[in-house]
Amino acid sequence: MINIILSGANGKMGRTLREIIKESNDFKIVAGVDKNTEGGEFPIFDDVFKITEKANVILDFSHPTSIENLCRFAKENGISLVIGTTGLEEKHYKMLKETSKFVPVFVSSNMSLGVFLLVNLVKKAVEVLDDYDIEIIERHHNQKIDAPSGTALMIAEAIKELKKDCEYVFSRAEKRKKRDKNEIGIHSIRAGNLVGEHRILIAGEDETIELAHTVTSRKVLARGALKAVRFVVGKTPGYYTMKDLV
Repeated sequence: MINIILSGANGKMGRTLREIIKESNDFKIVAGVDKNTEGGEFPIFDDVFKITEKANVILDFSHPTSIENLCRFAKENGISLVIGTTGLEEKHYKMLKETSKFVPVFVSSNMSLGVFLLVNLVKKAVEVLDDYDIEIIERHHNQKIDAPSGTALMIAEAIKELKKDCEYVFSRAEKRKKRDKNEIGIHSIRAGNLVGEHRILIAGEDETIELAHTVTSRKVLARGALKAVRFVVGKTPGYYTMKDLV
């Protein structure tokens, strides 16, 4: 049995994870962290340092502002850390990498194995079609705070490994000029209850390749997160990503 502290316990992903874990014999949520501490089959606290329950791992789908305290708590208690929260900045990645010297830390802005496959397909396409224009379009629900999504940035960063001189362009409204060849356009749509969609257009002179990934339920992300939990618990201290899991 893997005992979990769930950070963001009352959020959209937190509730989905609670539903999935209820049906599991391998995982148990022993405590949660959330600004909303109402109700639940386990205690939920507004501060991770109020938790006294013993756990193997912290699973986080909350907000970037939680990262510092989660890192401190993980180090002080010697437990693993799995981060699925998006919108992280460079300072947060530095904290996580520093923490990974002491405990296992797994970080991914998207826990779907399908997205990992998509990234690799995009890289292969860019290798072959290296002079084509690239545009990334992502769609999410109207409650999502960060834009562009962490997954869109992950895809863009994978492309940048191959096209090192490329430039991200998030809006052309103020640019009164033709598209530069080294641009990667990144566009965000926020509407309704869309779970998540990412499309990559790779357009040449007379043809366009389109690669896409659509999530219709958060359950696929929850299951991916639990695979990450199972993977990281018991590992030696280090910084792990989807590349290590797959």
